[in-house]
Amino acid sequence: MAKKRNSIQVKQISNTLLACILDALQELKAIDIVVLDLKEVKEASSDFFVICNGSSSTHINGLSDRVQKNVWEALGERPFHMEGRNSKSWMLIDYFNIVIHIFDKEKRSYYALEQLWNDAVITKH
Repeated sequence: MAKKRNSIQVKQISNTLLACILDALQELKAIDIVVLDLKEVKEASSDFFVICNGSSSTHINGLSDRVQKNVWEALGERPFHMEGRNSKSWMLIDYFNIVIHIFDKEKRSYYALEQLWNDAVITKH
């Protein structure tokens, strides 16, 4: 039977997960990293969005791979869901309470998630 976690444990895991994700993105020089804190946004399905862009499809793939590697090594967690592996212009990595969006510059401008979720608290890294 799965062990239940209290809210303090969940918050600590979320903070550790967020730190792993940010470290991975910064290690590989992701461009314009922002975190949208969505905890107070009723319509949001997760607590955080991490948004950044890469300089090429190879860079985007590398960022995605590094995030998954760092999270696996630190927490033993695999993504719940992934999208965009074949598109090379946008990738989504879903860890339930944190969703990472890695775009190329054009797709990021087109989808404008920071403006769409402008009621979130936004932190630049």
